[in-house]
Amino acid sequence: MKRIARSTLQTAANLVFFAIIGTAILASVFFLTHDRIVKSEEGEKLKLIMQIVPSALFDNDIIQDKLDVPASELLGTGGPTVAYRARLKGEPSAVVLEAVAPDGYSGKIALILAVRANGELAGVRVVAHKETPGLGDYIELPKSPWIKGFDGKSREVYKDADWKVKKDGGQFDYMAGATITPRAVVKAVNKALIYFGENRDKLFSANEPKKETNK
Repeated sequence: MKRIARSTLQTAANLVFFAIIGTAILASVFFLTHDRIVKSEEGEKLKLIMQIVPSALFDNDIIQDKLDVPASELLGTGGPTVAYRARLKGEPSAVVLEAVAPDGYSGKIALILAVRANGELAGVRVVAHKETPGLGDYIELPKSPWIKGFDGKSREVYKDADWKVKKDGGQFDYMAGATITPRAVVKAVNKALIYFGENRDKLFSANEPKKETNK
């Protein structure tokens, strides 16, 4: 019995030892690669942002000039997101928002859109979706120029009745047999513009410096 007990203890000790070693290795790999991963993610975000925010619109570090945005029914978001602010010579020029169209044909459609300071859309892109291949996926820029139809649009020019596909009496084109997808995107973009209009000053407000606390 003593031999069995010693054997069991030795096995447990070995397992603990290897668990500690494994954890240490994983921690080391994380710290070694974390900065590289963050830079890579920021690079991908910047590429996407540069598609919808012309470089002539900003001279600040748009990735660092960001603001936490709480979950919003108008944005269709169920959790906090991040807004990226473009500034030119210190003045607000555009903001990049994340939005979600919850009522796509096959589920949610994730969007990113840039709104100029005057409320005009600089661009919209689809980040992720599960729409039917060959039909609903024409909302992706590489497969169709449809998404560019939002460029330059605003709620100053287009009223609520215009923010629909033409089949519903609005101003936006759609592909025959695939109306639900563009209908959802147009609706989501309009609601995001409403959000922008209601929160413009807050979105462009300067970041408050973090207060130091005495410990």
